[in-house]
Amino acid sequence: MDEHGWLGPLEWAATSRPRQGEHVCGDRQIAVEVDGAGALVGVLDGLGHGADAADAALCGVQVLTDARTEPVEVLVQHCHRALSGTRGAAMTLARIDFAAGMLQWIGIGNVRASLVAKSPGGVEVRSSARLTGGIVGYRVPEVLSPQEVSIRPGDLLVIASDGITDDHLDDIDFAAPSRVIADQILAHHSKQTDDALVLATRHRGTAG
Repeated sequence: MDEHGWLGPLEWAATSRPRQGEHVCGDRQIAVEVDGAGALVGVLDGLGHGADAADAALCGVQVLTDARTEPVEVLVQHCHRALSGTRGAAMTLARIDFAAGMLQWIGIGNVRASLVAKSPGGVEVRSSARLTGGIVGYRVPEVLSPQEVSIRPGDLLVIASDGITDDHLDDIDFAAPSRVIADQILAHHSKQTDDALVLATRHRGTAG
């Protein structure tokens, strides 16, 4: 599955594939504009893999889409309630304020998110989302505290499910568009034993 587009100054792309031998991927992305002033992006990894995992992730995507204007910590609570009848999911969400140049993110489970920039040495990891233990739909912390970091033109936000290996940031081609970056990460760093999804969001400085 491949999807891509623009959200204000953000060029985004997501690509995924199911576990080897299966036909349905239990990982899903959210990428929506919020009132023309910002964007909500993230990845939901339904517990396990296959159709039941996909049902949980898709339920979360619908909740997030409908309630996109809420703060990220409130969105997690909305998803927690909605996913109580499903397998549950790991998820990491990021809200980007275009005018302020700020990003707020929050993660429950093992969906990793990193804000990276090009550097003379290759890739500079400017910040990574702090992940809190739990499963959305079963158990989340009572107090959810998002982090806030600045985001600048040229920065790349990469959010990956745990079907992507830990070294997926090592060889990013910053000259490539987000779609190619996401495809390359999936091709070179995905595990055959799990569903895998990569969401790459590049701040281009101007709307597409």
